[in-house]
This record gives sequence, C-alpha cells and structure tokens, in this order.
Amino acid sequence: MGKNVTQKLIDGHIISGQPGKGNEISIKMDQTITQDATGTMACLQFEAMGVDKVKTKKSVSYVDHNTLQYGGYENADDHKYLQTVAAKHGIFFSRPGNGICHQVHLERFGVPGDTLLGSDSHTPTSGGIGMLAIGAGGLDVAVAMGGGAFGLTYPEVVLVNLKGKLQPWVSAKDIILELLRRLTVKGGVGKVFEYGGEGVKSLTVPERATITNMGAELGATTSVFPSDDVTREFLKAQGRESDWSELTADAGAAYDETVEIDLDTLEPMIALPHMPDNVKKVTEIAGLKVDQVCIGSCTNSSYRDLMLVAETFEKGGHKVCPELNLTISPGSRQVLEMISLNNGLASLIKAGARILESACGPCIGNGQSPPSGGVSLRTFNRNFKGRSGTPNAQVYLCSPETAAAAAINGVVTDPRTLGEFPDVKMPETFLVDDSMVIAPPADPSGVEVLKGPNIQALPIQPPLGDSLSGKVLIKLGDDITTDDITPAGVWLKYRSNVPKYSESVFSAIDPDFHKKALEAGGGFVIGGENYGQGSSREHAALCPMYLGIKAVITKSFARIHKANLINFGILPLVFDNPADFDGIDAGDELELNDLTAGLEPGVTLTLKNITKGREIKLRHDYAPIQTAMIRAGGRLNYTVSGGA
Repeated sequence: MGKNVTQKLIDGHIISGQPGKGNEISIKMDQTITQDATGTMACLQFEAMGVDKVKTKKSVSYVDHNTLQYGGYENADDHKYLQTVAAKHGIFFSRPGNGICHQVHLERFGVPGDTLLGSDSHTPTSGGIGMLAIGAGGLDVAVAMGGGAFGLTYPEVVLVNLKGKLQPWVSAKDIILELLRRLTVKGGVGKVFEYGGEGVKSLTVPERATITNMGAELGATTSVFPSDDVTREFLKAQGRESDWSELTADAGAAYDETVEIDLDTLEPMIALPHMPDNVKKVTEIAGLKVDQVCIGSCTNSSYRDLMLVAETFEKGGHKVCPELNLTISPGSRQVLEMISLNNGLASLIKAGARILESACGPCIGNGQSPPSGGVSLRTFNRNFKGRSGTPNAQVYLCSPETAAAAAINGVVTDPRTLGEFPDVKMPETFLVDDSMVIAPPADPSGVEVLKGPNIQALPIQPPLGDSLSGKVLIKLGDDITTDDITPAGVWLKYRSNVPKYSESVFSAIDPDFHKKALEAGGGFVIGGENYGQGSSREHAALCPMYLGIKAVITKSFARIHKANLINFGILPLVFDNPADFDGIDAGDELELNDLTAGLEPGVTLTLKNITKGREIKLRHDYAPIQTAMIRAGGRLNYTVSGGA
C-alpha cells in the first residue's frame, strides 16, 4: 500500500519506535524556530544543557512578539540576549522589524520534506510548503537544537479532500473556519490534517499556509499540503527553487478519516466570540455594528492578502468607515516593501488605515485593544476572551475579504456584495533582501552573551518523591486556554523572569491565585475538557511549577500543554470516571501515594480526597521516557543527567 504525505514525512525521520497509529516514536528535527516571547527561555535552557553549537540543519531565532518596548528596558534586553546567544551557538537571528516568524520562515527558510519544531503553536504554518512542522514547548525545541529527538504518538491522518475551486470573495480562511465549525477545537487531537483533491491545485502557498496555520486551533499535531508545482513556483519566486522537491501522496494511499469540502459552494465564514470554532456564515450576522478591524497576523498577512485589501479600497474608491479603526500588520518586511512598490501601501494609507509594524502586535494583545465591549473583526487565529487586552471585547475571526467589507461599511458585511473581485496575481519574483537576518559567525569565541537584569535564573524542579499532598488551589471548567493560565499582553515582557511572570497565573480568574499558591506551598489544579488549549507557551507549565503546583487533574488535556507539564515535572492526570470531577472542590485536601509504582504503564492511581473522605481513580498514558522525565523533576534534569 502506498504512503500518504504525512507518513512519508514522519517515516523518513524516525529515530526510535515503529510506524503505526498509536505507537510512541521519536523523530529527528531538521530545523527549529523560536520567537522572543518563548525563545529567551528556550535559549536559557539550551545554554543549561552545555551544548556549544546547535546540531540542526538550521535554527532561526525571530523577534516578532515583544517589539513595542513599552514600559521599560525588559524587551530590549531580551532582544540583545537573543542576538548574542544566537551568535554564540550557531543560530540565525531575524531582527525586530523583519517580520513574523511563520511568514518569514515560509518565505526564506522552509524546505519541503524537512521537519521543523517551533516554540510557537502556529509553527504548522510551514506545512503549507510540505514540511512536517510541529509546535512545542521551548524546552522541547532547546533539546532539538542540541540534537535530541522529539517524541510523539504516531498520529491518525485525516484527508481533507478539497473539491472544486473557491469563488470570488471566498478565501482560504473560510476553508479552515468551515473545518473548525464541523470538527471543533478538540476535533484534531492526535491527528494530522493532510490536504488533497483537485481544489489544492488552485490554492497558492500563502493560502495553504493560512489553512495550516489555523489547523492549530483544531488541536491537531500539525497540518500539511503536498509539495507540488505550486510550491515550486513559490520557491522559485523567492529565489529558492533549489530547495524544492516533490512530495505527494502515493496512488492508493490510505487515510484514517476523510473530510470533504466543496469549494464551489463554500461561503464567507466568521468565528464568533469567544472560540475559533464558534463559526457561522457571514450572512447570518450581517449588519452587526463593528468598532475595529485588524488585518494581519501570521494567519493572513501575506502579499496577496494585503494587496487584495488595498485594491478593494482603491478600485471601489472606498474609505475606512469613520465609526471604526482599521489596522494593517504586514507579515514581513518583504511583504511591506512589495505592497509599497506596488502602490498597495499608498492605497491603504489613503483609505484611512493605520499601518503597524511587521510583527504579531494586536493578535497577542500588544496594542490596539478594542474599546470596552467593542466588536473587533480580526483576520487572526484566536479570539479567546480577554486575549485582545480588553476583557469584555467581542472578537470575531474572519478573512481579509470580510474584514475589508466591514471596514468599508462599518457593519459585518458579506464581501460578495462589494462587486468586482480584485485580480491579485502572485509575483513572478519576490523582492529578496535578507540583510535583517544575521548569520552566526564562523568563529564565535569572541562573542559575549549579554543578559539584562530581567533575565532570571531557570527555576529547577526537584525529583519526584513517592507521594504528593496539598490543597486544590483552583477548580476550572472546560477549554481553559494557556492565555487563561499565563496571559500575554502587558505580561509578555516578563517571559524571561519566571518569579515575576508567575504573578500572572490565573490572574484573570483569581487575581490572588499566586499568593494563595505560595502561601499554601503549592497544591493541585482541577480542570475540565481540553485543558491548556491554545498557545504553546511553556510558561503555562513553568510558572505553575514555580508556584509549587504538583499535579493538574482534568477530564482531558491539549497536546502541547500536557507535554509541557511533563517537561517541568508536573503530573498531568485524567479522571478515570469524568463524573468524579464533580466530587472535588477548591480547598479540598488531596493526597497521592505510591507514585513509584503508580507511574508504570497501565497502572491506575488512587487519589485520596481527605476533606471528603473518598477515593478517586486517575489515569495516565505516559511513554516510558516521559515517566523518566517526571521522576527526574522534568526534561531539563533528565537531559543534563544523560537522558536523550
């Protein structure tokens, strides 16, 4: 039987384990990416491992999150550290202003057929050119930079069969929103989404990347497109045709599941607050008054996206509705320069748009927070409550076409009512200027790594004992996000200062949580379904570890967060009977004993609720290497002591 694209990518990189759904395997990573919000800690962890130089084909450090430099020196100090540590250890450094990591990597560094591990949950963006690109915690990336393998469960592979062709004013964003509508934010756990069918040929690489980027919201391991002639033309236009290789599914390749989307009949879609899967047709909410429109982010900030918006304004003679603000965040300096040379930038400025830096910006709550209770339409990938920086904002996710229509009319508008569709062609040649990417020196011996006062020492978890006890510090519901655990926005500048950043833990839910945790000497967290969805930020595990959290007990976990908890020596445990969730309350005293035997495969743990005088059965499914990491107090301890 022939192999699909996903199987070819995985099987060609397996270091240990056997191919087969559900098997525990480890794979070699060809490339890594980090960004400044997660990369500072990842580089500190890499230094702690004592490896002189990265052992990947290419590792790139990007500065794209904390670029506003507001409120002090912290961000600038982190950037100086990242630049110097990159030079010291063989890492390419993309300077502030060069663009968002996923957009730049797609343009300049992604290679079909290679593997990529990134300390950002939207690393799967590069699946748009046929890479196996996976988001992970910074410690996993640090280990990969040092030559270590990345462990995962061999995934199910879902074929998304695209029929037909997108109609005018309907976009790739609508494809992934339709998939989220059908499958929900939990629908991709343990799966890779592979795109095929006749509709694939009509999608450009930036359109494919929009889809793979937002596949992260499905909870998927990653998403991937074939590497075909469309991929080749994109890389040729980037001056990188030599990086291209064909990668397609074999005839007769098998899949675990098939989902079919008819592009001919697909309509403009929109995700309502406060989840990316709360999706409706635009026509269902047309007429809703809008206060803000934000176009950009790593999902929709390509040349094609922004030129389409610019030409929509220019050809129609439109202006931004005076009742709202429109912001534009180009995905990269290449995009910004090219829309400038092609008069797109002038058209946007003339229309009344506000042009922001080539950075993440509003997507992560760095600037442009909506007004109180305001409606904000964004071409971003997440609309979790409070992520925008305004706790009661109503954030909607949509395509650039739908965003432009709303910016013109001041209300949610079906873009198909705007008339003739702008004919935006992909460039035959992109403007290539890599001067803002600094290659590491051949001889790094003279490089001094600079660390400002905000960069604090790594907290280290002691080895696990045979028992754990403590209070339930907080009880939470379903779909708790990493933004809920450790928010971004104004807290981002403390990512390299765990003692300070730990003050943010659950702050939007319980402002006194960190004080309670420290006073209690740590304890337990109880959660519902899909705990830890969203960003890959390992601080959502690292900061709770610093506060003494011993175990997180839930109905189910999101993939990356569960791995991060293990990496930092916190036990992720699942109720054997989900109904037992109702038998634990905040403040209950809990006790776990016999952990030495209890962490063995297939063993069920017994949790004693001392307060209520009852016992609850808990499950885990740790791979042997994960058990070893937990017993050592986390992956860093395990790695430094000689583990893989």
